[in-house]
Formats: sequence, structure tokens, C-alpha cells
Amino acid sequence: MPITRIIIGVGYLGGRVIKLWREAGEYSIASTRRDHPTPEWVAAGPNWACKADVTKPETLSWLAHPPALSGTSAEALLYSVGFDRTADADIQTVYAEGLRNVLTVLSPRVTRAIYISTTGVYGAAGGGWVDEETLPDPHRDGGKASLAAEKILRAHPLGRRSAILRLAGIYGPGRVPYLDKLRANEPIAAPSAGWLNLIHVDDAARIVVGIDRWLAERAASDGPHIFCVSDGSPVVRGEYYAEAARLVGAPPPRFTTPAADSTAVARAGADKRVSNAKLRAWMDEAQISLQYPSYREGLAHILQADAAN
Repeated sequence: MPITRIIIGVGYLGGRVIKLWREAGEYSIASTRRDHPTPEWVAAGPNWACKADVTKPETLSWLAHPPALSGTSAEALLYSVGFDRTADADIQTVYAEGLRNVLTVLSPRVTRAIYISTTGVYGAAGGGWVDEETLPDPHRDGGKASLAAEKILRAHPLGRRSAILRLAGIYGPGRVPYLDKLRANEPIAAPSAGWLNLIHVDDAARIVVGIDRWLAERAASDGPHIFCVSDGSPVVRGEYYAEAARLVGAPPPRFTTPAADSTAVARAGADKRVSNAKLRAWMDEAQISLQYPSYREGLAHILQADAAN
């Protein structure tokens, strides 16, 4: 069977997308720079795999001409690369230049693309709302690199048949921070105030698959289409961890002032609430609904499953 999907970045989100595509009968090829597959990779089970490093164009040639394609073209590219702090390259090189390298090699092979970006492209909003019309103003390196990658896709011919998905904080099984501290009644080194914008990983994966299908069905080449992917139910950090503590039978959370140069302080500085109104309108049209419309449903499902294992 011919390959229909090419996935660069088989991590927490990308692996779930591959699994959904496989269940729908789509055939995928995925790349990894590692010598040994990650658990996410094994669970995803792409039909074919190749070793490639997006920061090294010479390693991408095999991806451009894999035997599995049998001279045909794949349909879609998903670029969902995460940043490995132990790697040699900096985040700008991985996110932006990596995408440029992949587009250069693969664009003749694919007809549409999805880039996984972040709501970190927005700056501080003083707790106010941001959406797709808000001018990006990233303050942290991850947001700056993601915005640079967005601009590369915009300028590329494939950008007209693409979507940029600005994801809020992804949570899900194994991705609820500070549970051990809650259970031990230890303080969390983070501000109790400030908004968290979230999306459950399973909902995010279903949205990626739906957006890809939507792009395939569109006659117009009028992209890139930008969507803020969040559940639309921002929650104050203290309330989020209070609910997590309640679900695991722990005392109410305690918070302590983090170090001034910590990641927690940097994230808290970009205080904002992310609107998903545009995404909701698209979901209504596509007849897709969120399985976890807020952190309450998501946390309950995650922690109940943990307790059963």
C-alpha cells in the first residue's frame, strides 16, 4: 500500500496521531534521529520508519525517496518535532531551520502540511484573552522559534495548503506535573495565581486528524489556516492543582515562590487566556467534539485510570 502520511516527530502527540491514522487505514512513514525507538514510537506503530535528523539535511534524502513510496507521492506532512535539550542543536535550529530543511526535501512529495506550533507565540496579556487575530509577541525561546517556523511555512508554496496549530499546554496520561508533591503534601515551586491554558492530548490528536481531512477536502489553496488549539476553559493554577489534589485524596496544594530565573516564573510572566472560538466553530462544522472539554473531565479520567493500574 502507498504511504499517505509523513510524520516528523513521534512524541507524546505525534504518536497518537499516527495511531489514529493507522486505525483509519492510512499508511505512514515516520522519522526519528534516535538509534533506538522511544515508547511513544513503539506504541504508535508507524508502517515504515527511517532515521533522519531535521538539523542535518544530508540525512533527509532517504526520507525523500523511501522505497515504500514506490514512486508515488504521499498526501500530507505533519511536523510535530519537540526540543531535546540533550541534543547538539538549539531550539531555533530544530524548530525553524529543521522545518525549512524538511520542506525543501519533501515538498515535491506532499500536497498539504500541518505544523504543530504553540500558544507561546503570544506575549503577556495581563490575564486577558488572545486568539488567532492577536499579534504574536513571544518572550521565550520556544515561542520565538515556533513563530520563526510559522513564517517559513507561510513563505513556502506548500503553506497555501497548510494549517498552523497553536497548541496550548498538552496534558494527559503521565503528563500531570507535581502529583508526587501533592501526595506528599510538599509545596509546589510555582505561583498559585496565573492562568493555565490546556488541551488533552487525545483531543489534540483527534483535532490534528480532523484538520488534515478538512485540508484534503478543501478546493481552495488559501492557507495557512491558523487555529488556537485549547479546550477554551482556562483555569487558575491554584484551582487546577486543588482539583488534582482532591482527586488523589491529598491535602489542598501549597505553593512556594520559585527561583527568579526558573521556567515557572517565565511561564507565569506570559499570563493570558486562550480563546478557542475559531476552533469551536470549525469543530461544529466538522461534527467533532472535545472528549475532555475542561481540566475537570481530563484530570478525572487520567487519575482514575492511574488508580486502576
